[in-house]
Amino acid sequence: QVQLVESGGGEVQPGGSLRLSCAASGIIFSGYALRWYRQAPGKQREWVATITSGGTTRYVVSVKGRFTISRDNGKNTVYLQMNSLKPEDTAVYYCNAQLSTQEYWGRGTQVTVSS
Repeated sequence: QVQLVESGGGEVQPGGSLRLSCAASGIIFSGYALRWYRQAPGKQREWVATITSGGTTRYVVSVKGRFTISRDNGKNTVYLQMNSLKPEDTAVYYCNAQLSTQEYWGRGTQVTVSS
């Protein structure tokens, strides 16, 4: 059974940092492209960042320079380091693993940026 479990969310003040983790089980992790998405209240789910199986990274423009996606294949875990957080980063953050037609989602972790 495939599971993706996010952790590391919470409440932080503007300008603060959080590191999200997503631990995977039931898949050959190293072969998957991994992505973070987020969904703010009343908005559609938005792609945030990707790291390919080869380690190439891409980011949505709004987080470029502030967020860093990374992966540890030995720990079957993908991370999202979020710095200089803004209120508009408030959302539920989801991790996604995709290989060809196989795609899996976690249940999400809440990030709230508020003073």
